[in-house]
Amino acid sequence: MQSLSIASTGMMAQQLNVEVISNNIANMSTSGFKRQRAEFQDLLYQNLKRVGSASSDAGTVVPSGVQVGLGVKTGSVYRITTQGNLENTDAPLDMAVQGKGYFRIEMPNGDIAYTRAGNFSRDPNGQIVTSDGFVVQPGIVIPEDAQDVTINTQGQVQVTLAGENEPAIVGQFDLATFANEAGLDPIGDNYFLESGASGAPNVGIPGDPGVGTLLQRFLETSNVNAVSEISSLISAQRAYEMNAKVITASDEMMSVTSNLR
Repeated sequence: MQSLSIASTGMMAQQLNVEVISNNIANMSTSGFKRQRAEFQDLLYQNLKRVGSASSDAGTVVPSGVQVGLGVKTGSVYRITTQGNLENTDAPLDMAVQGKGYFRIEMPNGDIAYTRAGNFSRDPNGQIVTSDGFVVQPGIVIPEDAQDVTINTQGQVQVTLAGENEPAIVGQFDLATFANEAGLDPIGDNYFLESGASGAPNVGIPGDPGVGTLLQRFLETSNVNAVSEISSLISAQRAYEMNAKVITASDEMMSVTSNLR
């Protein structure tokens, strides 16, 4: 009886589905978080009567055959990179990306990571850094005597110095785009790394064709929809319960067989 193992694959699949949904719900308040969705595929089929095989020496063939499926497996867990809502923070170094693009972050080991979370601040040297203290590329320094910091939609950083009437440009942000954003490798802390699936980064100025723009004093919120996730969670729970009932029914059928006299 294959139903026991088939139903067990269904239960394991729905367990993974619930884990993915729970991670989405847990990150509802994470800046720049992109929700994920699990996709499943059917397993190999056991051919009891192969379709298209000859059914007689007169050339007739089996039109449909008899194939018994062996369950389900996880095909992928992919990231949905739609734009999240924009939330006003009034912090002068908070920035949200409108459209495509990722901030480039220099990690302590020299690697370049990418993030949509633009909650930045200044380190003791005046450099713009992440909440972990990692430098935001291309390494912009805000002078100590800067009275005001303005970042326009094209990523130009302008400061007003003490005693000066005209703002001075001290840096220019850029954004990295990828052919396949869903293929980026997540490493936690809102950071991603380039991978073979994402393709090489294309670095451009905000506002260039195919590159998003920046919005100062805003942050991009998570794109998790609470109602959708709860609905998916209920569906996954029901599917898990039905697979469990299949195991119970299969066990009862086997018990009847074993008790035959």
